[in-house]
Amino acid sequence: MPSRTGGPGPAPRAHPIPLCVPNIGGNERPYIEECLNTGWVSSVGPFVERFERDFAAACGVPYAVATTSGTAALHTALLLAGVQPGDEVILPSLTFIAPANAVRYVGAWPTFIDVDQDYWQLDPGELRAFLRDDCRVSRGELHNRHTGRRVVAVLPVDILGHPCDLPAIQKITEQYGLAMVEDATESLGALCRGKPLGQWSRLTCFSFNANKVMTTGGGGMLVTDDPQLAQRARYLTTQAKDDPLEFVHHEIGYNYRLTSVQAALGCAQLERLPAFVATKRRIATRYAEALEELPGIQPMKEAPWATASYWMYTILVDAERCGTDSRSLRKALAASNIETRPLWQPLHLSPAHRESFARSCPVASRVNRLALSIPCSTSLTEEEQRRVIRALQQEVAGDRPNVEIQPATGA
Repeated sequence: MPSRTGGPGPAPRAHPIPLCVPNIGGNERPYIEECLNTGWVSSVGPFVERFERDFAAACGVPYAVATTSGTAALHTALLLAGVQPGDEVILPSLTFIAPANAVRYVGAWPTFIDVDQDYWQLDPGELRAFLRDDCRVSRGELHNRHTGRRVVAVLPVDILGHPCDLPAIQKITEQYGLAMVEDATESLGALCRGKPLGQWSRLTCFSFNANKVMTTGGGGMLVTDDPQLAQRARYLTTQAKDDPLEFVHHEIGYNYRLTSVQAALGCAQLERLPAFVATKRRIATRYAEALEELPGIQPMKEAPWATASYWMYTILVDAERCGTDSRSLRKALAASNIETRPLWQPLHLSPAHRESFARSCPVASRVNRLALSIPCSTSLTEEEQRRVIRALQQEVAGDRPNVEIQPATGA
């Protein structure tokens, strides 16, 4: 369109490429309409039961309890694991704040340790070092030497769609008699040594926030192989009703149950989960192939024993080698209408948890400083991905020739 002065106007801005958005296009609308037509829209109804049953089957476990959020699932799981006020729970510094907050909800204290440098997950070596060097046994119980508090549980967090080394962590927890509550809220669809997440821990929690691999708009799930834990989870998440007719409650409960409308959405999304994970893996493969030779850019890695679901595809940006840092790169891509974001502030640096104990966490600090998550929606087109890659090449390597991205043929 010409300008007011008669000359050419500004070039149209390219359409926005979001970071990670929901993909609604299967049976979501029919299921929600069915739910609305029946009138079962609150926390009871056939869709809630169906979603729990289908989700448990997808994880290969007997029981699943739907909750209002992944954080609610974590809070409930910590209660089920017997974590008491004043106890300590070990978790990685590099994660979203939700698991640390859930530890505080039960009156306990998070203890932060570092992540491994390759996959950015809770480091089993650091876990063992903390238990060996910073703890002591007193009257048959494990205590933190520095705080005097009892250490009772480990909370591994499978971040960004990649599993922790769960067998190694499980072995350590068994050796020290610790409970293990797994936060898989970012990694639905991932496998650890060929087994779905949910099968490695007695209590595993998932999230269905809007930007997760699959969504219910908000919501979570707690899965277990223990019928008594599943029964107690249902009890606690429905206000601990002992006599629902006379409204008698023997314990403090929580209003943590997922609505039927959300469950209907979840049933439809779960049908598409294998396709979503396959798409995420194709996107990751294209990024890895295009960016592995780009100076100063480290693509996200996958362990040989893992099958990642690549929830949030994340790169490391080495300013010394590529001439820009992660935050400057984020601003440059934003100018091209490409959304990206850094990772979370490491929790050992969080003002909200400044009174918690932490070991030195140099890897978490480095990854936070260098990391940038780039567009990876399951609806991302190949042309949009090429545009992201071209923008990265232009900002990092200037006149470096573009890498030709071939259409992917498999997962």
